[in-house]
Amino acid sequence: MKPQLLALAVFAWLAAGSGAALAQQNPTALAKGVCSACHGPEGRSISPVFPNLAGQQPAYIVLQLEAFRGHVRGDPNAQAYMWGMASQLSDDMMKALADYYAGQKAVQEKSVEPGLMAEGEKIYTQGIPAQGVPACSGCHGAAAEGAGAFPRLAGQHVDYLVAQMLGFQSGVRGNAPIMLTVVRSLRPQQMRAAAVYAASR
Repeated sequence: MKPQLLALAVFAWLAAGSGAALAQQNPTALAKGVCSACHGPEGRSISPVFPNLAGQQPAYIVLQLEAFRGHVRGDPNAQAYMWGMASQLSDDMMKALADYYAGQKAVQEKSVEPGLMAEGEKIYTQGIPAQGVPACSGCHGAAAEGAGAFPRLAGQHVDYLVAQMLGFQSGVRGNAPIMLTVVRSLRPQQMRAAAVYAASR
């Protein structure tokens, strides 16, 4: 769906107070009826602009929804889509949505850029000591499944992962200060290699 149409869908949903109240009572209906416009019915997005949520760590989803609602996560897509959406969500609904998506079967992403796999594996598992870059696996796990507040990267869109790293590096996405330290010295090619490897786990 084009960004302009998604924005219209967001505004229409926010304007429909009774519909929002009904959705608040049923997280599955909300996920399949509203969130699916960007993230797919089971959290499997067809556009790399929007992340796959299937199999994601529930604690991470809750943290992001809280950051959207509090306008702490300020990257452009967050402002355009998620600030308004999250403003309508209670704490209980955030947790229920997180549990719904965590319970969906995670996407299995095959590498479409095999030439980057070796470099990506080295960055992901060993880091780049000369650039002060720690191993990604230290927080995201050997299989990139994530844990708690650290998100699952396996099965995610490569372009989405690269966009987030660029956002952390520029400071546009400032709700995870640790990531600014991690990606500060990474070059775009290195980001993409790490993303290709992580997404294919």
